[in-house]
Amino acid sequence: MTENSQNRHTALEERAAVLARMEGFSRFVLRHKLAVTLAWLALTVAGVLATSQIGGRLTAQNAIPGQPSYETNAAIARTYGTGGRGDPLVPVITLPAGRTVDSPGVRAGIGRAFAAAATAVHGRAVSYADTGDRRLVGRDARTTFGLVYGPAGQRGVMGAPDLSGPVTAAMRAALPPGATLRVTGMEPLQSGGGGSGHGPDVLSETLVGGLGALTVLAFVFGSLLALVPLLIAACSILTSFLVVYGLTTVTDVSVIVQFIVALIGLGVAIDYSLLLVTRWREEQAAGHEGDEAVRRAMGTAGRAIVFSGGAVAIGLVAMVVLPVPFLRSVGYGGIIIPIVSVVAVLTLLPVLLARFGSRIDRPRLRRGGGAGRGWSAWARGVVRFRWAAVVASGAVLVALAVAALGLHLGDPESDALASSGPAYEGRAALVDSGVPTGVLTPIDVLVPRGGDPAATAARLTRLPGVVTAVAPDTSAWRRDGTALVAVLPAAEGGSAAGKDTVRRVRAAVPAGVGVGGSAAVGVDFAKAVYGAFPLMLTLIAVATFLLLARAFRSLLLPLKAVLLNLLSLAAILGAMVLVWQDGYGSKPIWGIAATGSITEFVPVMVFAFLYGLSMDYEVFILARMREEYDRTGSTRTAVVEGIGRTGRLVTSAALILFLAFASLASAPITELKVFATGLGLGVLLDATVIRALLVPALVSLFGRWNWWLPRWAAWALRVRPARLPPEPVPNPVPAGRP
Repeated sequence: MTENSQNRHTALEERAAVLARMEGFSRFVLRHKLAVTLAWLALTVAGVLATSQIGGRLTAQNAIPGQPSYETNAAIARTYGTGGRGDPLVPVITLPAGRTVDSPGVRAGIGRAFAAAATAVHGRAVSYADTGDRRLVGRDARTTFGLVYGPAGQRGVMGAPDLSGPVTAAMRAALPPGATLRVTGMEPLQSGGGGSGHGPDVLSETLVGGLGALTVLAFVFGSLLALVPLLIAACSILTSFLVVYGLTTVTDVSVIVQFIVALIGLGVAIDYSLLLVTRWREEQAAGHEGDEAVRRAMGTAGRAIVFSGGAVAIGLVAMVVLPVPFLRSVGYGGIIIPIVSVVAVLTLLPVLLARFGSRIDRPRLRRGGGAGRGWSAWARGVVRFRWAAVVASGAVLVALAVAALGLHLGDPESDALASSGPAYEGRAALVDSGVPTGVLTPIDVLVPRGGDPAATAARLTRLPGVVTAVAPDTSAWRRDGTALVAVLPAAEGGSAAGKDTVRRVRAAVPAGVGVGGSAAVGVDFAKAVYGAFPLMLTLIAVATFLLLARAFRSLLLPLKAVLLNLLSLAAILGAMVLVWQDGYGSKPIWGIAATGSITEFVPVMVFAFLYGLSMDYEVFILARMREEYDRTGSTRTAVVEGIGRTGRLVTSAALILFLAFASLASAPITELKVFATGLGLGVLLDATVIRALLVPALVSLFGRWNWWLPRWAAWALRVRPARLPPEPVPNPVPAGRP
């Protein structure tokens, strides 16, 4: 027996053992069809009930306990009951022509208006009337602004009530006749400028994504079978909500989790269902029927689904170990999704296929069971021109990855938020009067007992990048021996210059003086999340490598998968920089100006979810390539058959996820648009440039080295080794044929 034949014999023996284990599991499931069906029915009904109750149990807080800004904001909230981590409202008053802030009675009227605003929202305010600071007045002397802080706990969180309406109503009655009032601020700008403050609705977003998925599935299957993956997704999503509901009893869970569970769950459950249903169709086309076809499909596709779910979960471990509670809860929610989806696909879906599959696979407009002609031709072309494919796709990815080097973390700049409405008009009035927009993101300084707030304000006013610092001598700003100072920077807190101003303020204040506000939170958030990120990235990459090395009995295939995933993620970050931070896509598509930065939580969340989702496609493709290589011993055949049989599946799955993310990108909140865009572009880039072009080209180039697993590695992985055989000479390709 030749070395190549011996390797194939060993691989086939191991595959037969795996097949036997999966078939044994599928026999157990199919022997208990009624119990499985009733169990999932009960879970789904309970999930419906949990979904109706879960909204009130989710938290909108995104705090980072232990960080200096968190502790300062918490102390301000405890002592003053106002402010905290959110930015204040910024009422902008424009006096009628012929009147200035120095006109008789104007300053007193401004003072009454801001006092009324503070009373209306049970907060505190500061303005030119309190301080006489001319830096709170525009260069035309007709425009002036101030700060209004609302109650603590209601600012800086998703879903917080919009107070611009009550502030506007309270101030107008006290303003001088003819004055124009427009209330702006980062939060009303973020909500779209209309003052609604309402974000996207989970149900509507899921229905839009589900409709898009049904369209793709109908095209893929050409029969009523398209409804089955959607049914599995519905059961998986509702059961995941049930688990999340239970999770809320032991820990805080972010409101973002409901979107993650619904939309990621929709895509992942359909992905896994597509894989199993497609393989079931192949088995039926090969002459197997009933339970036998289901068992054989489970023996091959089921193993890939298990490893794929494990890869997704490993990617989300990064979220769980981060020292940020709201990201940790998103990680918990994200891990629940693939686990529940895998269980649903491996238990409920086989029962449905065995009972109803043949009956609902009608009118069968598309025939299943073989490799797609178009995808097989594509794979042969990639194999033939593999060097060109590697160079072309690599150039695209490297170019995008280089753009990622310009990534700047921070909240979007104010001109990238609202494009109309009172908040937009108020910001425009500030800019027109020469006031820098950094005043929208003031830095809060808490002076402890025994400190000198006036001296602190004077010192901070002299710092580069600071417009002014005010320390009102009123009960709303001085309490229990402490005092508050509001530092108004020239640059917005999300910008690089704004963060530098925060660092200068921290360096300038004496020990014991706290520095808070949204900009300080951004600085601390980035440090907490990304400080240990390289280590976590290494651990995740190693864990994924070991999982895939065991799955594919290879060292090179999992190494390639991990490295390509990291390159893909770098390319996606680069695409986000170009589309949003630099505005090359945001302006022409959404009419939104360049954000100038990417919100701190977005890259890590995009990484965590895309790492697992893109690994899904890698597992689908490589599992089929490994199977074909074990059967034929030819790398070329493995590539052509692997792509031919999974190409449509992977692109369809990616398109379904893209449509789900596109529905999320329709939300009026810029941060959600950026996040959804990153995920949507990620799955498309991964399914096209990487999985359809670069992966088959590299596997073809690596040849026999793809399938090598030395004895020491096999011993560590507890699988049989695969020696390095000579690559069999492929059949010559006739001239003129790919």
